[in-house]
Amino acid sequence: MKAFKRAESNGFMIPDLTLDCAYFENTKCKILDGKKLSNNFVQQSQTLINGRKIPCLAVILIGNDPASKVYVNNKIKIFKEAGFLSKSYILNEDEYSEQKIINLIESLNNDENINGILVQLPLPKKFNSTNILNSILPSKDVDGFLAHNMGSLATGEFNSAVACTPFGVMVLLHAYGIQLSGKNAVVIGRSNIVGKPMGLLLLSDDATVTFAHSKTKNLKEICQSAEIIIAAAGQPEMITSDYVSNSAIVVDVGIHRKIDGKLCGDVHPSVKEKASALTPVPGGVGPMTIAMLLLNTALSAWDLSNKK
Repeated sequence: MKAFKRAESNGFMIPDLTLDCAYFENTKCKILDGKKLSNNFVQQSQTLINGRKIPCLAVILIGNDPASKVYVNNKIKIFKEAGFLSKSYILNEDEYSEQKIINLIESLNNDENINGILVQLPLPKKFNSTNILNSILPSKDVDGFLAHNMGSLATGEFNSAVACTPFGVMVLLHAYGIQLSGKNAVVIGRSNIVGKPMGLLLLSDDATVTFAHSKTKNLKEICQSAEIIIAAAGQPEMITSDYVSNSAIVVDVGIHRKIDGKLCGDVHPSVKEKASALTPVPGGVGPMTIAMLLLNTALSAWDLSNKK
């Protein structure tokens, strides 16, 4: 996997989970277990840290969004388990102007002890997300969202951070031995955070990629021709079994909370009756996103250390 070579040069490896896979109950559909794989990367980090600089992530949370607080706490928890450091900056939106936030980021840019800077999204509406994110140094953009790092991905250089969610999807597919070369893949969603980088990563491994989105006509027919479907549409249980061909591989990037309080994704549970492999929600893509944030922060610390 081309996008993983930078990680390999720093000691990380993608484990082979092909002989250690489970199936959804009463089906022949494999569970692509992101939680298991994420735990493996935490263990790798614990080993690789020996004798090296301890990576440190600065997390900035602005406002009181409950979901954002949960996500931040989950990230901090994983970093602690890996033996990495993190610093949290919880900012009251009424007390911080956009410029004051940018000033904080610039101070973190200049702090040699900080290897990655993460601004938890979404931001309160009064702030311009683009201005704030663009104030992060590309070398400390461990989310992989900045134009510089997206450009590196688009040109196939892979010399900087790759967007965490699509990167995690790719690593998950490889861990379960899913070959991408020549496969027809449909990416549902075109965001800069998931859809676009996801398609570029699939292309880098020689898949044939179709982007679909809210304006796509005949979406069901397009999905039926796919061997791999990446569902990042942001619509609860939108992808039902009639979208999916027999033996297709389906990755569910979505996560939503239903009226009854249970979590669901963009993919309907009926899909596992036809798919050959599917990511669960929760426990699929979510843990892999945090694992790749861990990896990107480590690479930021260790690549810089190697250059000194």
